[in-house]
Amino acid sequence: MIKVEKPTDQILEELDVLSWPIWEKEESEFPWEYDMEEICYILSGEATITPQDGDPVKIGPGDLVFFTCGMKCVWRIHSTIRKHYDFR
Repeated sequence: MIKVEKPTDQILEELDVLSWPIWEKEESEFPWEYDMEEICYILSGEATITPQDGDPVKIGPGDLVFFTCGMKCVWRIHSTIRKHYDFR
């Protein structure tokens, strides 16, 4: 499952998002399986993530995105994506 929300500055501070590592990836398409829960905050770029058994989800700047453990999906990055991320 993928959950997307537009967080307030207070939520970003509570999660300490700015201390998380940054991941960046150019335009591409690849399969992915989450072996842990991930939370990420999109800084720039756009992507569509399509879960194996679900509808495509578009993400972009300002989105706080939650990915559940065990989810299989395909990432399609439309423009270079840059995000803070945290595995839990």
